[in-house]
Amino acid sequence: MTASASVNDVDLFVIGAGSGGVRAARIAAGHGARVMIAEEYRIGGTCVIRGCIPKKLLVYASRFAHEFEDAAGFGWTVAPAAFDWPTLIANKDKEIARLETVYRSNLEKAGVEIVKSRAVIEDETTVRLLASGARVRCGHILVATGAAPFAGHPIPGFEHAISSNDAFHLPALPAEIVIQGGGYIAVEFACIFAGLGSRVKLVYRGENILRGFDDDVRSHVRTEMEMRGIEVIVGELVTAIHERDARYTVTLTGGRTINADRVMFAVGRKPNIANLGIEQAGIKTAPLRSATSPTGSISPRSRSARDTPSQIRCLAAGPPSSTTPTSRPRCSPIPKSARSASTRPRRGSDWRGSTSTGQRSGPSRRHCRAATAGC
Repeated sequence: MTASASVNDVDLFVIGAGSGGVRAARIAAGHGARVMIAEEYRIGGTCVIRGCIPKKLLVYASRFAHEFEDAAGFGWTVAPAAFDWPTLIANKDKEIARLETVYRSNLEKAGVEIVKSRAVIEDETTVRLLASGARVRCGHILVATGAAPFAGHPIPGFEHAISSNDAFHLPALPAEIVIQGGGYIAVEFACIFAGLGSRVKLVYRGENILRGFDDDVRSHVRTEMEMRGIEVIVGELVTAIHERDARYTVTLTGGRTINADRVMFAVGRKPNIANLGIEQAGIKTAPLRSATSPTGSISPRSRSARDTPSQIRCLAAGPPSSTTPTSRPRCSPIPKSARSASTRPRRGSDWRGSTSTGQRSGPSRRHCRAATAGC
């Protein structure tokens, strides 16, 4: 431990208890570091709480209707099936709560101090907890706040649109839904809602969905979606949303109007770093190519606080590093001068790289697979 670190409250302060933050906190604590992690919402982050895992549960549910159809051809007599959305959402919530408990337990077993609060960086050595106003001096700060749905361009009635986050908490299954977006998040939700019985219209500004994927795959997926009753509308954008009698009328660029019970925007994701105080630590952001988005990703050329006399470093993990909003996340590069503190410790070394007898901590691949399979 450096002399400057000895006066700190913690060796490592992690902002954000998602997959990246939890893993980093556990590894560091397992090698002897004093670690504190702050999370203002729920432990588990996007993947566990409002991403991959709950989405898989909804995907599984949406497939049963087709399974029932196929069963008849194999001699099964299946009574008319009925689907209940509140039951699915309630059971999804139970599973997410169970997994959150597992994540919390793993952090506590590793000796990580958990704080339920939003954390703001005040300078290169200090983080302030908004819930209590307490200030924490840190040897290292890890920004692991992930990403959030990108709002897109403001249009009349934009406040009526839901995001992928909101889709997991709808009180009822919409009979008709319009989804704007052509990435895999929009496509997945279109298939989920259609499989559960909704009439779905997918609106995308480009020539075909799933830009960046293999052209044959794009065409095949679109054909299969249309065979399942999903109307794919390309070369259009939603220009306005009007509410009337608890329903919505969507206007497209070509002048067409569509009535629906819900309107969902899934046009990408952006780094979740607004109002975090990263500028106070000398960190720069790479701006998104959109006038409507105030923040971009943490720049790989951000100044590392390692260059300061206090020998403090502020690292980044999680948010996409693309310069445009995207639904395909990428890991943010860590400044070269800070990589020595971020690389995975070798067995037998402590979290700072010196020789130690500490054992490596963290879930094995088998445990990660089991957690996913359990959903």
